[in-house]
Amino acid sequence: MQVKSMFFKQSASMKLQDPVLQESLRKFKGKFVEARARAVAEVDAWEAVRAHAAQLRDRTIANLDAYLVEFERNATRRGAQVHWAETAEEACAIVAEIARANNVKKVTKSKSMVSEEVNLNDKLEAAGIQVIETDLGEYILQLAHEPPSHIVAPAVHKSKEEVADLFHAAHHKPRLTDIAAMTREAREALREHFLTADMGVSGSNFVIAETGTTLTVTNEGNADLVTTVPRIHCVITGIEKVIPTLEDFATLIRLLPRSATGQAIANYLTLTTGVRAPGETDGPEQMHIVLVDAGRSKFLGGEMQEMLRCIRCGACMNHCPVYQNVGGHAYGWVYPGPMGSVLTPTYVGIENAGDLPNAATFCGECAVVCPVKIPLPDLMRKLREKQFDMKLRPWSERAGITLWSYAARRPKLYAALTKMAARVASWMGGREKLIHRLPGLDGWTSGRDMPAPEGKTFREMYGESQRREALSTDKHG
Repeated sequence: MQVKSMFFKQSASMKLQDPVLQESLRKFKGKFVEARARAVAEVDAWEAVRAHAAQLRDRTIANLDAYLVEFERNATRRGAQVHWAETAEEACAIVAEIARANNVKKVTKSKSMVSEEVNLNDKLEAAGIQVIETDLGEYILQLAHEPPSHIVAPAVHKSKEEVADLFHAAHHKPRLTDIAAMTREAREALREHFLTADMGVSGSNFVIAETGTTLTVTNEGNADLVTTVPRIHCVITGIEKVIPTLEDFATLIRLLPRSATGQAIANYLTLTTGVRAPGETDGPEQMHIVLVDAGRSKFLGGEMQEMLRCIRCGACMNHCPVYQNVGGHAYGWVYPGPMGSVLTPTYVGIENAGDLPNAATFCGECAVVCPVKIPLPDLMRKLREKQFDMKLRPWSERAGITLWSYAARRPKLYAALTKMAARVASWMGGREKLIHRLPGLDGWTSGRDMPAPEGKTFREMYGESQRREALSTDKHG
């Protein structure tokens, strides 16, 4: 997927004017939020579990090299082949070579954000291999030739009518609009591909070091068919997904589905350990696991390391007022919402994702709901500081912040300036007490009016209040 994050402002403006998208987001808004709230309320020790999970992820990341080597050793012992990819290009080349060496003509895939990140489908299709997405949302987007707009609900931006048109064109059957019937039609279309694919490609929510197991969480069961039916199974996943033990997985799985979709547990948990052994009735003849760095090691030891805790639940974007209004495509790359505003600038370079750290209201909701307690607003603030230091923000913005900083460190000057500003803003509000336009800051008022201040600063009003209180005390005392 090509990075278009530099155009966030323009894209966001266009998305706000898209009636189909706005209607889809209106229907989506709050669904996962309310479901998560109900699911979280069922767990008495929710905050304790969050804290434990954050510590678990930090401990794992601090010893990432050791756990990855342990995972490789145990996966290899069970017959899997582990490959290491430093870059996105290497990851694609490894999977393409596995396919070429085994004369693979068709690949079925379960949802994998890492494969989206590295553009795996394009690489395989360029090699003449047919790729079939089997997650329903991803299948819809493959027909529409669009990238996902949400990491858990990738087609959330599509309306039912748009999906009906896509299925009608692709399946050459009467156009259906009943969701259950449409789902059945998609299942029938995918069934043949499940049975005839040469290789299955899946992502992995976690890889478990002590057993060499890869683990996929789904609600549709397609990962089971992708990982067990074809003769070759290839897992492509990030290096940060490793966790030490199955017991640690038991902790994280209490958080993941509740945070993602508001479910106590997902419909399917697919654990895959090695190849089909003699006497077993299912499983692949070959299992390949591609561990992808592609920029993740840049987080280690730096200010952004806490971001590696992320378990890709999407709770931050479900609760983000910016995402709820512009959708995922406005962010211009694979990872939207607050998580994307940290991941994208770090992966692709902050100079290529200039607006994303600023695509937030700093309401803090993303940090409050994050199951592994990632301080997302703090990380975005650090990226903003970095942008300022690198002079990547407009000169007018930098000049304004510099002047504000100068005044804020001089209390008397700051008091005089704010006193003057409060008077001017009150005058601008007129009888309506509403400011319709702020010269130089038109972005604030182009779509809404700003309430005018009363004409006095808080410091003045507090001082008057203290004086009145003192006079009253003297009079009665």
